[in-house]
Amino acid sequence: MFAKIRLHTALFLVSLIYAGTYSLAKDIMPHYMQPLGIVTLRIAGAALFFGLIKLAVAPGERITGRADNMRAIASGVLGIGLNQLSFFAGLNLTTPINASLLQTISPIVVVLASAVLLKDKITLPKLAGVALGAIGAAALILSRPSNGAEAKDALAGNLYLLFNATVFGLYLVLVAPLMKKYHAFTVLTRIFLVGGVIAIPIGLPQAIQADYSSFPLYIWAEIGYMVFFLTILAYLLNNWALKYATPSLLGVYIYLQPVLAVLIAVATGKDRFTLDKAWQATLIFVGVWLVSRRPKPAAAPLEPAAP
Repeated sequence: MFAKIRLHTALFLVSLIYAGTYSLAKDIMPHYMQPLGIVTLRIAGAALFFGLIKLAVAPGERITGRADNMRAIASGVLGIGLNQLSFFAGLNLTTPINASLLQTISPIVVVLASAVLLKDKITLPKLAGVALGAIGAAALILSRPSNGAEAKDALAGNLYLLFNATVFGLYLVLVAPLMKKYHAFTVLTRIFLVGGVIAIPIGLPQAIQADYSSFPLYIWAEIGYMVFFLTILAYLLNNWALKYATPSLLGVYIYLQPVLAVLIAVATGKDRFTLDKAWQATLIFVGVWLVSRRPKPAAAPLEPAAP
């Protein structure tokens, strides 16, 4: 019973951390810091943290073999570098609700990537789910933002976030075999170092240009939230929970994250939830539900009665 409580607590905290990010990041960007500057602080802080922890818990372990090293490099490029750059660049231009809803299409990308990379079979319900999710995402991307922002900027932001959900889905498929084979801190250290090589040179000028002396205390607190809670704690909790959670349980928390994000965004006045957003979210949720369903095992044939 206690193990189940710990698992649900970890998954809920991860959903809550991600949900809060959509609104809190809007306080920082773009007035106090540009999006790529935040990415630089996040990746540099997490790479240092995971590297130090790895020295303590798995000092001698290394990722070996050409195939595993190439997989680790691809995971770092997609899951850390491109993922974080595109997420904050997109969130800076669009609204918290749009961003949170578009994030939920990652399971659809996972299904498509698994079909191509791992030769998994796509069933008819999954194909229907991909189609519904794509329609909902397209309608959301092309819709007029509810906060009155310029449609041109919102469209660019939504496209960044669609790209973000895509590369994150690919990352989940690529990194899973590494997590099963090596210590989690070995994998996290490597992929954050690879992601840092890509993202830090791009975001460093924005990090340097920020006027840190003008930051009020709450902005420092929110930056600390981005580095510690969003990057370090969420990755740790997520990786631990993935070892024990069933696919159906993970599906529940996939839907919970945007619900929490909407509640936080509306409560803090960062966004408005409209009727258009409701039907677009419904299409995406139904699509994700269809692709996340596992087929029922075939019934065992009845043995013939003994003569």
